[in-house]
Amino acid sequence: MAEVTLAGLDTMKREGRRFAVLTAYDATFAAMMGPVGVAVVLVGDSLGMVVQGRRSTAPVTMDDMIYHTECVARGVRDSDDKPLVMADMPFATTFSPLEAAGHAARLMQAGANIVKVEGGAVMEETVRFLTAHGIPVCAHLGLTPQTTDMLGGYRVQGKGEGAGRKIVEDALALEAAGARMLLFECVPNAVGKAVAEAARVPVIGIGAGPSVDAQVLVLHDMLNLTRGRKARFVKNYLEGRGDVEAAFRAFVEEVETGAYPAPEHCYG
Repeated sequence: MAEVTLAGLDTMKREGRRFAVLTAYDATFAAMMGPVGVAVVLVGDSLGMVVQGRRSTAPVTMDDMIYHTECVARGVRDSDDKPLVMADMPFATTFSPLEAAGHAARLMQAGANIVKVEGGAVMEETVRFLTAHGIPVCAHLGLTPQTTDMLGGYRVQGKGEGAGRKIVEDALALEAAGARMLLFECVPNAVGKAVAEAARVPVIGIGAGPSVDAQVLVLHDMLNLTRGRKARFVKNYLEGRGDVEAAFRAFVEEVETGAYPAPEHCYG
């Protein structure tokens, strides 16, 4: 796989080649991902829940994200095959474009290749400002975990023609503002399909149906390490394999071939 770049992912989009994305929070797991074909490693603020034991992602700080991004970047650096490193902008760091730029710059200095920002068209000015200053952005729409209280909990977003159309319009506005990737969480298949067909940039899904360009799962979920109720889109890749590397390989293979997500992992 060598070194993954944004330009390389754009080429995969144009050629119709799917790619796999996984979260990581430390150097050990990050170093394992490139050699098995994971194209993008996401340092997610999901670390608040799966690493820190919190109830949501909102308490995760910028210092937390810097620390874990540095750890992941070291793991990727020491691998011959280097995935792209994406890092989440934590809650309350994107209230203004200038404030967001300062925080995003810190993540880039910590080793991120692109930052992920949650929110719809309200983030258009921020995305335009960041990209104009050389900071690549992935826009996260649909279910945005940092604002689940506003959304009424962890619920599918974009249900119904009007709500689905709004998400698609927001996504295309953010792409026009300069977003280099789009990520959709917990939206109906039709919404993921509409955006993937209309957008020129790669579209990543997590519970967004089979028609998007890439799939992402949380590391702890796909290894069945999280307790409690699992989201519909989660699949246990460790089951029947017993080896983490084999689980990673299986996930990559199923994403690239389109075997994942199956209908039972989707919101129709």
